[in-house]
Amino acid sequence: MRNRSIGLTLFSGLAILVAACSTGGGASPSAASAAPPASAPASSGASTEPSTAASAAHSDLKIGVVTDIGTLNDKNYNEYSFKGAQEGATAIGAAAPTSIVPTSASEYAADIKSFADQKFDVIVTVGFNLATATVQAAHDNPNIWFVGVDQSPICVTADGLPDSTFACKGDAKTLLPKYLSLEFQEDQAGYLAGIVAAGASKNGEIGAIGGTSICAPCVRYIQGYVLGAQSVNSAIKVDTAYVTNDFSAAAFQDQPGGKTYAENFLAKFPKVDVLFQVAGLTGNGILDAACAANINGIGVDVDQFVSYTNADKCLLTSAEKHLQIAVSSALKGIADGTATPGDSLFDAKNDGIGASPGHDKASAWAPDTQSKLDAALAAMKAGTLKTCPDNCGTAK
Repeated sequence: MRNRSIGLTLFSGLAILVAACSTGGGASPSAASAAPPASAPASSGASTEPSTAASAAHSDLKIGVVTDIGTLNDKNYNEYSFKGAQEGATAIGAAAPTSIVPTSASEYAADIKSFADQKFDVIVTVGFNLATATVQAAHDNPNIWFVGVDQSPICVTADGLPDSTFACKGDAKTLLPKYLSLEFQEDQAGYLAGIVAAGASKNGEIGAIGGTSICAPCVRYIQGYVLGAQSVNSAIKVDTAYVTNDFSAAAFQDQPGGKTYAENFLAKFPKVDVLFQVAGLTGNGILDAACAANINGIGVDVDQFVSYTNADKCLLTSAEKHLQIAVSSALKGIADGTATPGDSLFDAKNDGIGASPGHDKASAWAPDTQSKLDAALAAMKAGTLKTCPDNCGTAK
């Protein structure tokens, strides 16, 4: 397992953004705090119901899900994490999970506490913006399992509390023995996207724009993208840039700004004919610019053909984190006693990452692209393919 930068945890502690690489356009946090909304039944919001087939398994685990702000059916982090909870509950024979969707970041802690007060056995919290509140809740409720989606690495003080100094002196596995954080190998997903991009490029020049150079997962996505493209065409030129070098709103929350940035990027690199975005809502603007320039775009985190339909006309694929699989697997592990606290990696070996199909742009893929993707995935599963450079997660 690779080492991960504390940058992601820093991001979560500051709670500046809805998601580092999330592509949803959910509601912005409101200025005033509102009372936590009533828990919604599992069927509300999600577009796909879990299987109704009878299961021999039975579990008394009571499962709650606190999403990030936005909506439950956002075709993004909230929805697929909740679907994973539904799928996991069905697999273990537990009651359908209950959800709370905060209306502002100020509600995270109260919403998590409401489930704890109701004696839920497992609380899933969605996205690293909820990391600080989840650490605090895990400290205060040592008998409840917490599953944090994309909240790695877990950074705590020597007392197991949220560490605002980011010294990370505490051993989270020992101090928070029922806090499980799901992390993903973004470079592998980026590598697959790079294979698609290089095969589709007519000019032998492709690009990638990240939200900020200090977001380690964003950097890993792009580093994998470069190596994947080079595996197809060793002479390909890959132009990369980051919108900013900090965690300001420009990095992930500025769609118009993302479009302008990408337009300037394409003016500087006019031969780029495939553009990968790793910048959340700002990245949707990057895809807007790609489509307007009549070049191909690549999405991030989830299948953006579904989550951001404005880009469907030019979307080649998306580099995916399989959130549903990860959450479902975590619940199964808790139920059968195999779950361990700390960071849990989802990668090619456990089907935690992938690349979306070409959908309307499938004809733009090179004829041998799928076979190359299959071979790369097999090598990743075998542990024989290097998908990130030695400075993995650190921008040059």
